[in-house]
Amino acid sequence: MKNTTLCYIERDGCYLMLHRVKKENDVNHDKWVGVGGKLEEDESPEDCLLREVREETGLELTDYRLCAVVSFVSDRWEGEHMFLYHAVGFSGSLKDCDEGVLEWVPIERVNALPQWAGDRLFLQRLQQKAPFFTMKLRYEGENLVEAVLNGKENLLG
Repeated sequence: MKNTTLCYIERDGCYLMLHRVKKENDVNHDKWVGVGGKLEEDESPEDCLLREVREETGLELTDYRLCAVVSFVSDRWEGEHMFLYHAVGFSGSLKDCDEGVLEWVPIERVNALPQWAGDRLFLQRLQQKAPFFTMKLRYEGENLVEAVLNGKENLLG
């Protein structure tokens, strides 16, 4: 399983969203996601978070917190443990991203954007400022077939 980070940066009631439209063969093509990426050798999740945000946005995070660990299981893609962060403090100016288009999106409009079904579940908890949680998301192809919160609650019924 690979390890990754994902961060939703908040400013003035908006999240900084990345519309993934520039990379070829991107599993997230045309989806709207936060910013982040894969941990490199000898990086902690925080090291990766800060590096990826800087590389993709030009911003330096100054106030952020780890909100969840989300495990992705798929019949099509490599498994993944994702460290989910929320940030409210940063310095610097936005730059162009080589993976897609960055846009500040009002939080109430985020759910209307094309995104993975599982992303909607963890974003809902993020928006509710829920305490730290774990989530397992299992996909068959692009279909979410299992979502388990904190190892016990099935979110899909």
